[in-house]
Amino acid sequence: MGKEGKGKNMYEFIATAEDTGKRVDNVSLKHLVGVKPELELSRTIVQDMIDKGEILLNGKKVKVGHKVNTGDKIEIDLEKLEKESLVEHDKKIPRAEKLPLDIIYEDDDILVVNKPAGMVVHPACGNYSGTLVNALLNYKGFLTDFNEPRATNDERRIMRPGIVHRLDKDTSGVMLVAKKGPALRKLSSQLKNRTITKKYIAVVKGIVSLDEGIIDLPVNHDKKNRMKMVIDRYEGKEAVTHYRVISRNKEKNFTVLEVTPKTGRTHQIRIHFSHIGHPILGDVLYNGPVVQGLSGQALHAKSISFIHPFKNKEVEFTAEIPSSIKQFLV
Repeated sequence: MGKEGKGKNMYEFIATAEDTGKRVDNVSLKHLVGVKPELELSRTIVQDMIDKGEILLNGKKVKVGHKVNTGDKIEIDLEKLEKESLVEHDKKIPRAEKLPLDIIYEDDDILVVNKPAGMVVHPACGNYSGTLVNALLNYKGFLTDFNEPRATNDERRIMRPGIVHRLDKDTSGVMLVAKKGPALRKLSSQLKNRTITKKYIAVVKGIVSLDEGIIDLPVNHDKKNRMKMVIDRYEGKEAVTHYRVISRNKEKNFTVLEVTPKTGRTHQIRIHFSHIGHPILGDVLYNGPVVQGLSGQALHAKSISFIHPFKNKEVEFTAEIPSSIKQFLV
């Protein structure tokens, strides 16, 4: 157990046998998460404090990689910790930025936009600016009315205002955005109940033999690389992808597909086609070949259909296919 130090705003604790052999930055962060859960804590903050001598081991300044022994005393300057936490929190709050928005449709409740490849949807680690959310906050027609009861949890309300669903950074295409809390709740419910239909254009390596098919393979995070997904038949979540062949190019060895995911798992389309031996062109994370003139993966969200949250009728919107993918359709 830790305790507040005397004379200074210090927190100190004694390393246990469980901490032995672990890095001082990791041990410090583990203890702090339990003591100061209200703060914006990160390993980077803790490492900076160790470098500055604001976290001491047995009264001495050490390197962040120093290994801890049972009985070591670790002292942490809580005043400095709180200041660093406020700075970190402030950095993460999305700000309005003057960025172009390709708006397909707009009314009082929703926005439908065509997201370009290369744009991140919402702020997250390493991407706190230049996102779709930053652009939306600068748009005069976007109302940040997401404080109503049951609208969302605090993190999503702050970091993902209005975001109903996501697209990967290098996937272009149609995205549905709610302008108000009630619309977000209704659309999120449709997404959860799988009554929103999204169709993609994908260009994959090789010649897909079947004219249409279903890939039903559960996916999970790769335990060795959290940036990737893997097929996991034991612990993975259900993931179902329907596809239909649009055209085949035997000379250049690629197939153009219309893809309709029935579930919305992270990287679902990408990992599914990679697993069956047809990775998406340009998708280097999942073994897709590099193609000249293609900066990201050849994957485009072509259309989305859903029940309008307040007009109570089915609507469908399409996003123009970018030239980088159109080259494969001729």
